[in-house]
Order: sequence, then C-alpha cells, then structure tokens
Amino acid sequence: MTSADESSVSVAGASSGVRSAFVHALFWLALMNAMGVMLSVLLMAPADNHLLGEWTYGRWMMVHMNLGLYGWCGLPMLGLLFEAYGVAESRVQRWARPVVWLWSASLVVGSVSWFNGETSGKLFLDWAGTARIFFPLSMQALWLLLVLAFVEGVRARRWTGWLPIAVRGVPLLLLVVVPAAIYVTASAALYPHFNPDTGGPTGASQLESSLAVVAILLLLPLAVVKLRQGAAKGFALAWGVLAVEGVLCALMNHADSSHRDPVQYLGLALMLPWIILLPRVYAGFAWHEGTDAWRRAFLAWWMGLVLTGWIVFLPGVLDRLKFTDGLVGHSLTAIAGCLSAFLVLVMQQMLGPDQQIFRSRWAFMAWNHSVLLYVVLMFVAGWIEGGNPGFTIVPGVGRNLIYGLRVLSGLGMFAASMEWLLAAWRTSAEGLVRKSMFTATKEVA
Repeated sequence: MTSADESSVSVAGASSGVRSAFVHALFWLALMNAMGVMLSVLLMAPADNHLLGEWTYGRWMMVHMNLGLYGWCGLPMLGLLFEAYGVAESRVQRWARPVVWLWSASLVVGSVSWFNGETSGKLFLDWAGTARIFFPLSMQALWLLLVLAFVEGVRARRWTGWLPIAVRGVPLLLLVVVPAAIYVTASAALYPHFNPDTGGPTGASQLESSLAVVAILLLLPLAVVKLRQGAAKGFALAWGVLAVEGVLCALMNHADSSHRDPVQYLGLALMLPWIILLPRVYAGFAWHEGTDAWRRAFLAWWMGLVLTGWIVFLPGVLDRLKFTDGLVGHSLTAIAGCLSAFLVLVMQQMLGPDQQIFRSRWAFMAWNHSVLLYVVLMFVAGWIEGGNPGFTIVPGVGRNLIYGLRVLSGLGMFAASMEWLLAAWRTSAEGLVRKSMFTATKEVA
C-alpha cells in the first residue's frame, strides 16, 4: 500500500474520536432543526399547542436552544480539542468516542429534564436536578482525557519548545474549573435571573464580548491550520488592533448607560474595521482545497453580523427593534449564519481535502439561503412589530405570510442538515472499512 493510501486511512480512520464528535454534532443539528420547524408551525397555529400536553412550546423551545448550543456548537469543539491535544496519537484515543457519547448522553438527560419542567430558569444554564450533575461530569471526563493526552504528548516530545507546550497547558489549567463553575452557576439560588441594577447591555459590554469573539476567531484556526509564508505580519497587526481596541473598551462606561450616549454607539463602531481585518487574516491561513465556499460564507455572515449588530444598536433603531422578532433575526445571523459556517469550515479543515460531508452544492445553497430568508423575514417582522405590537399576535395576511415563509426556511435548513448527517454517517462507515483493510494488509505483509 502506498504512502498516499496510508494518509487517506489516517484522515478517515485514526481520528475516530474527531469523526464521532462531528457525527454527533450533525445529529443534534438535524434534531434541533426538526424541532425548529415544529415550533415555527406552532407560532402560526398557537391554538394547537394543547396537543402537546405538558410539553408545550416553552419547553420545546428550551430544548431546541440548548441542543443548538451544547450539541451543534459544542461537539465540534470536542473534535478540535482532540486534534489540538493529539488524542488520536495517544494511548487514550480509545476513550475519545466514549467521551463523545457521554457528552451526548448528558444532552439526553438534560432534554428529559427540560421537557418535564425541571430547570434553573437561567437561559443556557438550565441544568437542574440530575442533569446539573451529569453534564459537568461529562465535561470533567473530557478534561481528564485531554490531560492524559497532553502528558503523553509532552513525554513523547510531540511538541518541542516551551510555547507549544504552554499554549496547550495553560488552557487545561483554566478548563479545570469549568465543570464546577457550570454546576455552581446553574443553581437557581446563586443569583437572580436578571439584574435589576442595570438598564441592559451597553455599547461597552457589547464591544467587550465582541472583541472576545474576535480573539477566539483569531486563535481557534491555529489549532488546525498554519499561517502561509509571509502572513505573520498581518496576523500580528490584527492582534495589535485588537489590543488597542481592548484598551479603548476598558475606558468606556460599563455601568448603567443609555445606548443614546454617543460614546456607547461610537465605541461599538470599533468593531467595524473587523469587516476588513478578519477576511485578510483568514486569507493568510493555508486552508485545504474545497474549503473556499464555506470560508467565503463564514466571512460574508461575519460582515453582515458586525454591520447589522452596530446598526441595530443605534438610537431610534434599537428603540423600535428591541423585544421584537428583529433581535431573533440578529441572533440567527450570529448562530445559524456566522457561527455555523465557521463550524463547518473548521470541520472541513480537520476532515481533510478528501472528505465529502459538506461538499454538497445544493445543501450549501439550501442552508445559507434559508438562513438568509429567515433573517430578512425576522427583521421585517420586527420592524413592523415595533410600530404595531399586535402584528405578531393577531393573525393577519402579512403576519401569516411571514410566518409561513419562516416554516419554509426552517425546512430548508432541516433538509441541508439531514444531507450532512447522512453524508457523515456514510463517510464514517467507509472510514472504518478502509481502516480495517489497511490493518489487514499490514498483518499480511
């Protein structure tokens, strides 16, 4: 067998934990989208909510959102951590798939808990009862796996020099407290569900969290892709801009402040240069062939997210759109558009150039066009609702048309996610077959 054949087996077979994390992520994405279609139908016909018994819209919505965050968004990060810490090259690789299954099992336990009305009442910290114990334990198991792989990697000298070791070691020291932090903060008795001492998000707080997102988007690709020759200066420049903006953000008023304060909305405008900077940085990475479409999609969604995020915060615009479907549109731009495209890009890079999971042209078009339709519909509905609060409550031709088209957009996203899930399932099975054939060939030789 040629070295090229061995390479293809390595991509498809050796990283079984990575592939398992991706298959599980796509399963939760498809299930979440199916729930989303059902929920969008219920919004058109709320009188049918009684057919669900105690598992009403509010409980399904909680499960839908948590599966999106901890399932679709969380599990690809497990795969990335497996890759960054060399789990596939260590003796603990056989435990990678059980850790993935344990993570998914915690989502099942959580879903049953939320369906039955057991919750902390905190958005995305809804863990309560058994689920509040089970999920941190799955996070602790992941941490232990990474520590063992890290220690073995240091002993085997897979990483040379203090910087590569520190880059992997320091995050482990930080992650050790996360399971306990989740358990503690999920307690309903720890702090109130809302802070009565604040008037809501300020431009400073929005900028602070946005700059943190930029830092993550600059760092995460380094775990799976290298910088091209000559791209280091542009990368360093981006970090320099981020540092300067971080200082300016620290000087802004972070207390109770109105979005009408020029300092707040002009300060938030510091995010606008990243519409140009981030694409330039990503052009400096040596991405695999076949990732171009999803990289362009991610950057397009990123540009739209930054621009609309600032516009929505402006005086007059926010006053009309807050507490309406307009903010739903902004959230979908962030999660279904920008973050999902980024996750697909990272997964494509990790799977290698020969993997076909996300190569479907129609699924690419169905996902991105469906999300775009959804976002536009929600911004239109939100703007109308801001002037007429009864628009989304009282059935009418305009309202029913918008909500009907939203159902269609949900079906488009569901169809795309099912295509990826089935493709991942087929690829996973084929990878196991190739690995078995390669092993048998070596034994014969």
